[in-house]
Amino acid sequence: MAFEGLAEKLSNSFKKLKSKGKLSDADVKEAMREVRLALLEADVNYKVAKEFTNKVTERAVGSEVMESLTPGQMVVKIVNEELTGLMGGSEERLKMPAHPPAVIMMCGLQGAGKTTHAAKLAYQLKSQGHRPLLVAGDIYRPAAIKQLQVVAEKAGAPVFEKGTQDPVITAREAVKHARDYGNDYVIIDTAGRLQIDEPLMEELRRIKAEVEPTDILLVVDAMTGQEAVNVAKTFDELLDITGVILTKLDGDTRGGAALSVKAVTGKPIKFAGTGEKLSDLEVFHPDRMASRILGMGDVLSLIEDAQLKLDEKAAAKTAERLMNNKLDLNDMLEQFNQVRKMGPIKGILSKLPGIGNKVDDMEIDDRVLDRNAAIILSMTKYERSHPDVLDASRKRRIAAGCGMKVEDVNRLLNQFKQTQKLMKQFGGKGKRRRMPMNLPF
Repeated sequence: MAFEGLAEKLSNSFKKLKSKGKLSDADVKEAMREVRLALLEADVNYKVAKEFTNKVTERAVGSEVMESLTPGQMVVKIVNEELTGLMGGSEERLKMPAHPPAVIMMCGLQGAGKTTHAAKLAYQLKSQGHRPLLVAGDIYRPAAIKQLQVVAEKAGAPVFEKGTQDPVITAREAVKHARDYGNDYVIIDTAGRLQIDEPLMEELRRIKAEVEPTDILLVVDAMTGQEAVNVAKTFDELLDITGVILTKLDGDTRGGAALSVKAVTGKPIKFAGTGEKLSDLEVFHPDRMASRILGMGDVLSLIEDAQLKLDEKAAAKTAERLMNNKLDLNDMLEQFNQVRKMGPIKGILSKLPGIGNKVDDMEIDDRVLDRNAAIILSMTKYERSHPDVLDASRKRRIAAGCGMKVEDVNRLLNQFKQTQKLMKQFGGKGKRRRMPMNLPF
């Protein structure tokens, strides 16, 4: 999880503050010194870290905090607000001109993930009912056009490409094509280099002048830390970017780029890449990210993720069967499949309040869902619908069929029986209560 080290250090600093009934100036300054060190270790820009702790200290030594009944919690509230402000305050959406299409120019260094994230953005826009068009503007990297076509097919978006034709002409023709065929977003995948050079920037400036993009999004790798901020600053000075897509925020990154980019460039992080799947692109919410860093969870993002990825009809069907005490192993299998769509279990848990900072210490094996699904799939249709018929002989056959032990089969069945027992307390005649759409099997 991103920010793991920072979150842990901040948590320890605030724990000391919360344990005190009253705070002195010295207490606050000592805590802020630890916070500044934690930010620097997370690869946050030195000036940004210093200004941040100065702001928090200035607010924290005021009478509102010192005279509060819970001064430690008031300091955490201030840190939360300042972290949110540091990362931009509120989310920044893509611009849409009065007369579509909106033209989005993707830029960045080679290897940052421009092509993949162009497809991710197209996938997200398509899921929202838009008609994006991807444009192959990288004519230099071997197989770049083919890569875009492959990921675009998975995203369900068309690709406009003209081989090795001048990318400036291709971009102009793509915008005209979009107007003629009703595409409301044009996403141009431009060429990158291993380092910033004049030929690269000149081509990007020419494309910008030709198509007048509504957004210029810079794709930077969060794993590169402070270097990502330097790259963002350089591209902004030369192109006047409108926002940043920060990739690999799900990895073992210290997170300094996310906390520094807005303060150094003045430009917001608009999206965050959180995984390898096309659906793993999130709108960057500074307030939610601040809550995650401070271990407060991010329930809103979890709900939005569930709404996007889960099958509502299947969930409603399961809920109805549950209310009528008709739950069987087919429903359990469906729930396993639904949870897998949400991504790694650690990723889900990291968004829950009180768990976020501790999730990396937990031993969680995502393969347990696959193993449990394999057990159920080794049963006959009748056995799934009538689990009570599963005697010792059938269990041995099922275990052999999925390559597991009888104990694994028994463990799953016991889990199912416990769920049934729990659900009976909610369901049944005269006890119709609102049930969760997805159950934590």
